[in-house]
Amino acid sequence: MTLHRRVHVLNFVRNFTVTSILFLLPMHFVKIGFSGVQIGAVISALSVAWLLAAFPIGWINDRFSMAGIVRAALIAVGLIFLALAWTTNFFTILAAFFLLGLASNALDISIQSLYYKDETDIDQNRKYGVYVFWLGFGPVLGIAGGGLLTQIADFRTLFIVFGLIMLASLLIVRRLDGPRFHLVTFRDYGRDFFRPKTLLFVFFLFFLGLHWAVEGTVYAPFLQTRFGLNNLQAALFMAGELFFLPLSALFIGRKKFDLRANKRWVLAAMALSGAGMILTVTGSVFLSLGFRIIHEIGDGVAGALIAVYISRLFERRTIGGSAALLLAIEILAKMLGAMTLAPLGFRYGLQIPFYIAGGLLLADTVYGAFVLKRMEY
Repeated sequence: MTLHRRVHVLNFVRNFTVTSILFLLPMHFVKIGFSGVQIGAVISALSVAWLLAAFPIGWINDRFSMAGIVRAALIAVGLIFLALAWTTNFFTILAAFFLLGLASNALDISIQSLYYKDETDIDQNRKYGVYVFWLGFGPVLGIAGGGLLTQIADFRTLFIVFGLIMLASLLIVRRLDGPRFHLVTFRDYGRDFFRPKTLLFVFFLFFLGLHWAVEGTVYAPFLQTRFGLNNLQAALFMAGELFFLPLSALFIGRKKFDLRANKRWVLAAMALSGAGMILTVTGSVFLSLGFRIIHEIGDGVAGALIAVYISRLFERRTIGGSAALLLAIEILAKMLGAMTLAPLGFRYGLQIPFYIAGGLLLADTVYGAFVLKRMEY
């Protein structure tokens, strides 16, 4: 199995489990009596851990090891899932999600570093379109399968099954060879990160990241309260619309790399994403699904092209730590969104976070047009 294929399989497994859990957990938390503030706190604990782990893991990836971190992270995530199967205590879950954030982010960043550092001669749109396809395809099956498991069994079964899947994926990591490492100083990262070109891009990513908090906190409860969907129906709804994210990423992967065309595509995608987010709360369940599909098409196209931009923004020897810093910015946005939008939604109406997040995406589209006009990525 080639390095690319190993990365794709690992990304699929990680998102089949970890990302799917994030979509489904609000239903579990509501059932065991967590308030909006508690749900926001758990998601924020995950985000804080992601934030703390991001740059150190990226730096280790540049200097020392990637495959070793992947192995350790797979074991840790698997064991944490198994532990979560046996508790409903808020503070225990809060601590478990902090540890899950550390382990899952270590896995995410190390896999990402392997792929960014790889210099196989391949069209950039194709390389990152396929990459985002497998990132996005995991949650499609994971959410559908997880919803089925919680409907015919319970969340304990879900945690056990997903934990065992993570542990079994250790078999994929054997002989996971990456590129050679470099002597990288913190000055090198500072020089890359504090350029005007990078800082403008940072603000673009920050406002993009805010909307992900909605999907990890109030999305599933909104489907249940607005449309009366049960766990399985809500999971199938989410899986159905998410299916269009990897498909749209694959569509970009079939477009030959072209700088001007990529700019047009990413701005159109951001506008679709924002409009779809706002309109999710209108009409019947089927109309809502249609608007969610529009949102995910936008997310898939934008995700693939942003990966292309990041790969061109930094040198290969520093891209592990530098890309991890950008990921930390997105995580910070998600954390702030969870802390503000979730309590706001549970207090004033679950549709409110969708309006706010969609409006921010549309504003980010305007800002993105300004950034991409001034700089080449």
